[in-house]
Amino acid sequence: MSGIRIGLLSDTHGYIDEPIIKLLKECDEVWHAGDIGENEVYQQLQQFTNLRIVFGNIDSISIQKSILEDEIFYVEGFKVLMTHIAGNPPKFNKRVKDLLAKEKPNILVCGHSHILKFGWDKEQQLWFMNPGAAGKHGFHQMRTMLRFTLQNGKIENAEVIELGKRGVI
Repeated sequence: MSGIRIGLLSDTHGYIDEPIIKLLKECDEVWHAGDIGENEVYQQLQQFTNLRIVFGNIDSISIQKSILEDEIFYVEGFKVLMTHIAGNPPKFNKRVKDLLAKEKPNILVCGHSHILKFGWDKEQQLWFMNPGAAGKHGFHQMRTMLRFTLQNGKIENAEVIELGKRGVI
């Protein structure tokens, strides 16, 4: 299979386990959309050489000083905007609306809500991706992440990965 295989997660809130690491090792790039939660988790994520990561609202000052709030990058024919708090289509927050108008990405990646959502936003003409929450803290019932392949301007082999119930580790 060609293209770039992406492992996308968010809202680990200080928890990452071996099944997540194993799934991410099968990917070419790892994207984390914020709320890492602990320096230990951040250090574990840094083992991935192709890591794209933004900070979230619960992340420590030391994490916030070492990574950005927003990442804008190009991969396989896509312009990607990744941030932690964006809102949901079509009701994005003002800061993100301004970024969307300025940057015109093809993909918007965010976290924060703990609600997995993946789909086409007709109004903004972009793919919206929120992987839900991979950690065990929050109101979500199921821990989730996304994996997909980007190839020549197409999203292929998209899969929702359920990591188990939040309270059962």
